[in-house]
Amino acid sequence: MAEFTMELNDEQKEVRDWLHGFAADVIRPAAAEWDEREETPWPVIQEAAKVGIYSLDFYAQQYFDPTGLGIPMAMEELFWGDAGIALSIVGTGLAAVGVLANGTEEQIGTWIPQMYGDANDVKVAAFCSSEPDAGSDVASMRTRAVYDEAKDEWVLNGTKTWATNGGIANVHVVVAVVDAELGSKGHASFIVPPNTPGLSQGQKFKKHGIRASHTAEVVLENVRVPGSCLLGGKEKLDQRLARARERAKTGGERVKNAAMATFEASRPAVGAMAVGTARAAYEVALDYAKTREQFGRPIIDNQGVAFQLADMRTSIDAARLLVWRASWMAINGKQFTAAEGSMSKLFASETAKKVTAQAVQILGGNGYTREYPVERMHRDAAIYTIFEGTSEIQRLVIARTLSGMSIR
Repeated sequence: MAEFTMELNDEQKEVRDWLHGFAADVIRPAAAEWDEREETPWPVIQEAAKVGIYSLDFYAQQYFDPTGLGIPMAMEELFWGDAGIALSIVGTGLAAVGVLANGTEEQIGTWIPQMYGDANDVKVAAFCSSEPDAGSDVASMRTRAVYDEAKDEWVLNGTKTWATNGGIANVHVVVAVVDAELGSKGHASFIVPPNTPGLSQGQKFKKHGIRASHTAEVVLENVRVPGSCLLGGKEKLDQRLARARERAKTGGERVKNAAMATFEASRPAVGAMAVGTARAAYEVALDYAKTREQFGRPIIDNQGVAFQLADMRTSIDAARLLVWRASWMAINGKQFTAAEGSMSKLFASETAKKVTAQAVQILGGNGYTREYPVERMHRDAAIYTIFEGTSEIQRLVIARTLSGMSIR
């Protein structure tokens, strides 16, 4: 087990500097354009693939970093560049984590490479869990998967929403209900291979922020997938459902569902994204405060501004600490006994919203215009308290974990 440390080793520093250079030289110059276009920045993704950032190998190396800091370090640097473009680059990772968290070795080896493609033929993937009437309330999910034993196929019907890369993905990972009586414990995840009949893109959303990231509905109409596309396999699913039924009778411990397993694994990474956006806004505000003069002196000479900057930096560093702690715990197999993953996501998300708002305030009228990037950063930051579990849900998870009570 790697010891927890706040000091990156030489290899990690080299990777961090490489990512920072890509974010500064490639992502940032393209940020305003793709935000305005509200389209997937395929040229930037391809550039990321050419240099090895958008690849299975790169994310595997970071994911299996024994210190746990590889992924949060990478997320922070890329999202420091721009949240919308960075989400287009890393959005496939949520589907990949879904397969890693629930799939067999064969499924991992078969499907994750197809999610990324290669530098000459870039692909993306989508993780589809939320529905129009089932966001935080996963127990209300309506998408159904019915097993056709004669053909060894699963038939999926339903509509997913808020899916990053939904409809344009090469591979979709879909969470569906297989046993409605078990509520959220009766869910399973399925791979929908490329060009499967019955899957289509529904509404594409025009969003407040992260506009360079494609978000859409995914419609499933009698989508048939082979039995081998059930993540984890049918034997494992049947065993899990049997345990859930037994525990439902006896009131035993809860069984985690497929979507929650994915979200738990990704929450510290989302926190790192928020840290990157917050840090970017803080740096713009700090530089501006040093050069902007009012009443014959730089505005940072005023305590009202200087104290805001002090609070901003303190919150950013505290958020990073929580993210790194949760990431280190996860890679070393330590249980989140105090919901440390949710803590990291909650605090970092709220920090990003607050810090970007303070950056806009420090820049004054300039901060409210698109001539300066803090306006875009402020819009982008709003998503962190919403997706992959709202701040309210994170607080609920933390409170339930600490109290052992079924708080509602």
